Amino acid sequence: MQRRQLIQAMAALTGATAITPTLLAQAKTPVEVWKDPDCGCCKDWVAHLEANGFEVRVHDSGNTAARTRLGIPQKLGSCHTAEVGAKGKRYALEGHVPAREIRRLLKERPPAIGLAVPGMPVGSPGMDAPIYGGRKDPYDVLLVSPDGSSRVYQSYHRG
Repeated sequence: MQRRQLIQAMAALTGATAITPTLLAQAKTPVEVWKDPDCGCCKDWVAHLEANGFEVRVHDSGNTAARTRLGIPQKLGSCHTAEVGAKGKRYALEGHVPAREIRRLLKERPPAIGLAVPGMPVGSPGMDAPIYGGRKDPYDVLLVSPDGSSRVYQSYHRG
């Protein structure tokens, strides 16, 4: 709903009378991703973000360097690292973070480094291909604090 209102407001400000692909593209939140060029689950996570309205720029190398530069502790590492945000506040994303939690992070804007889903939990976005037969392992999305500590931001598939 907020996205629609944003697009309508943009149209009103620019004098446009219809929602055009150009206006729609302007409303997308940019995400920059560093990953291994041969990783299929990374490509699937990128597709998940794109399907959820993010504009993704991909680098097929530099994951470890990006993780270090963005301040994500190595113990929270996964197969890809990303950066998201605008208006002066950017966040790190490590691993298979659901688009829903990225949107929540951008809305709430907590004082944090970003979000992490350590490892590669089956059933998380990008790790949900047919090869897994619909399996959904429990996992947590962690909010990473500036001091490197973390806490559960959202749990998935827990009873």
